[in-house]
Amino acid sequence: MPCPSMSACTPDLAALAQSIKDWGRELGFAHVGIAGVDLGEHEQHLQRWLDAGYQGEMDYMAAHGSKRSHPDQLVPGTLRVVSLRMDYLPGDTRMAQLLAQPEKAYVSRYALGRDYHKLVRKRVQHLADRIQAAIGPFGFRAFVDSAPVLEKAIAQQAGLGWIGKNTLLLNRKAGSYFFLAELFVDLPLPVDEAQASEHCGRCQACLDVCPTQAFVGPYVLDARRCISYLTIELKQAIPVELRPLIGNRVFGCDDCQIVCPWNRFARPTQEDDFKPRHGLDNAELAQLFLWDEATFLGNTEGSPLRRAGYERWLRNLAVGLGNAPSSIPVLEALRARREYPSELVREHVEWALAQHEARRQG
Repeated sequence: MPCPSMSACTPDLAALAQSIKDWGRELGFAHVGIAGVDLGEHEQHLQRWLDAGYQGEMDYMAAHGSKRSHPDQLVPGTLRVVSLRMDYLPGDTRMAQLLAQPEKAYVSRYALGRDYHKLVRKRVQHLADRIQAAIGPFGFRAFVDSAPVLEKAIAQQAGLGWIGKNTLLLNRKAGSYFFLAELFVDLPLPVDEAQASEHCGRCQACLDVCPTQAFVGPYVLDARRCISYLTIELKQAIPVELRPLIGNRVFGCDDCQIVCPWNRFARPTQEDDFKPRHGLDNAELAQLFLWDEATFLGNTEGSPLRRAGYERWLRNLAVGLGNAPSSIPVLEALRARREYPSELVREHVEWALAQHEARRQG
């Protein structure tokens, strides 16, 4: 029977912590850990990063004061954070092959299926419901990339992995192709042992492979040069000097994950919602560029691609088409958008056509 209150129940906290991990796995999470709320070291790293201006237009990274690195300030009463991992990699990735076919559109693998926010958050809520059914009412709040939370720092503290040189969380048994979620709780659960050491060693494949050389050094990313930032977060024109380096990457970038040796252990997701939709894992740039707005909205319903919006989707595709080999479909697609109402799109289209003209003359 459910307990009427925490004080009436005084649960066995160690047993409850194990149950939370078991219930999390039953809900589709591959790894569940429990962390405390002291993220001091990571707070200092974040402040140095912000002071350098590496966040670019992502003003939200500097908002909320110290709440981002103090879970108990963000949600008063928080004593522990349950950190959860859910894998997203589709079974047939074809990542390297697509990057080698410049007429194809490369969409970051996490964005091929349905938007992860709702699916993952619903599972975290189900976990909270399971806990409440077992012990009675308690204080909690669920997060999935939706608030000022240092999710990678929390996951590292909860033993889910270490933060690698590419600034992503890495796991020795699963690589880095996964989403993270958090459940803030007011329960004094026993915490898991933090991942105290990193296992990147002397490897710097991720730093070397970055097309735009966005890494200032190990563990430090200048988002202003990162292709994920340029194609998703940036609202203005993509800097001209970076456009040729973007290649056919039209939404996000996976290069620093593709080359990571630990990703040989990444396993295909079991979630059907994360599997590719509308042929986005093997689509032609020219084909996608001719989608009208209604088609874009229909094909991206419930998709992470909506974050960019139609105008920036066309902007990104125009850059990809400018980097693609000259062909009738590519040139016709670009010319069809020369009079598009958006100045942002038109400018990128003209740049792309100029690239083809320069190659023709050269």
